[in-house]
Amino acid sequence: MLSLGASCAALEPWFASAAETATKIPIGLQLWAVRGEFARDVPGTLKTVSNSGFEGVEFWGYAGTPNVFQEYSAKELRKMLDDCGMRCCGIHLQVKALEAGQFDRTVENNQILGNHLLNIAAAKDKMGSEENIKSFASFLNEMVVKLRPHHMRVGYHSHPFDMERINGRFPWEILFSQTDPEVNMQVDVGNTLIGGGDPLALLKTFPGRTRSIHLKTHEGKTFESAYYQEIFRLCETTSKTEWYIVEEAGEGGLSLDVPRKALETLRKLGK
Repeated sequence: MLSLGASCAALEPWFASAAETATKIPIGLQLWAVRGEFARDVPGTLKTVSNSGFEGVEFWGYAGTPNVFQEYSAKELRKMLDDCGMRCCGIHLQVKALEAGQFDRTVENNQILGNHLLNIAAAKDKMGSEENIKSFASFLNEMVVKLRPHHMRVGYHSHPFDMERINGRFPWEILFSQTDPEVNMQVDVGNTLIGGGDPLALLKTFPGRTRSIHLKTHEGKTFESAYYQEIFRLCETTSKTEWYIVEEAGEGGLSLDVPRKALETLRKLGK
């Protein structure tokens, strides 16, 4: 059984073996972190995020609707991103965005955005029992097949409830033990720690499956800590991570300074 304690007793030395080649990973921002600012000024917020040094953004809350956010279409948002010199590094969506009635529209909008990482933000109702998890895993595996011709990848984002044990096992472990390796295991470091899980154990147990990861500090596990250094090492070697995504937020998502300072810290660390 997977051991995912809240703390890691012994961290491996922070170095890559001869068989590991570190990769420079771009840094994006989950727009939920600035949701208050974004909701009242979409173009202005994107410009500020770009000027802060972020290379991409991840949208949130998409439900398969014609517009991606408020009254903004995928074409309008893509133009804003292009004008700012940023990319779409992912989208958080609801399960229904991938169901039959919305699937084609979801694919089309993400093609326009230039995004290939479609991450289900949360599915608490599907993660509460082994039977429900098995059904959810089957759904994700079906999405792998349906999205493959479009060069897109489905994923699932971790929340604290994904670490509430079922018969001694973590729901996250149960899910990813039954999903195709192409399913993006989008670990949220902070959420996982809050729930009592261990992101390091996840990355080690499921190598090559975290194409994007949410960077969020928790208590003593700051970006400068030895714990996070090991997170970075695994992402840059064995996890095939394509994007670091910052989700450090001020209250109500009204502070652009909080994520900017988080990015500055990452840059000082050579990220």
